[in-house]
Amino acid sequence: MVGRRDVGSWLEGPGGAAPRGGRAYPGGRLGRPAAGQGSVGSFPRRLAGLAIDWVLCVLIAQGLLASVGPREVMALVVLLAENVLLVGTAGATLGHRLVWLRVETVDGGPPGPVRALARGVLLVLAVPPLIWDADQRGLHDKAAGTVVARTG
Repeated sequence: MVGRRDVGSWLEGPGGAAPRGGRAYPGGRLGRPAAGQGSVGSFPRRLAGLAIDWVLCVLIAQGLLASVGPREVMALVVLLAENVLLVGTAGATLGHRLVWLRVETVDGGPPGPVRALARGVLLVLAVPPLIWDADQRGLHDKAAGTVVARTG
């Protein structure tokens, strides 16, 4: 699933990977358009979606799960549950929907529950989403075989 060429793009740094087929924009190596629907979601847009999800998860944890455990831990549990349930079934979290993004497999299909679980577990670990390749796919997306794409 992950080959030498994929790892090399991280080791060579931003812009260090040789583009396949002359496509030097994020998502070009994946056959994605440079802009518009289906293109790779930008970092600011993905960050905004995650911030919206995080605020909602903290509010839910504070309001409903305050007696179960520490607020921060419960917020992570809610974030994981939201990602597994919503990405696995609808292809997007609430934050993704509000910023016009969706999670899909590299070939454009729905991620399904297994990929959503793998992606969600790595997401709550916080480090994998901060490491990305030339196609702006975080380590969590790379491991799950997914990409965050624009819907509009």
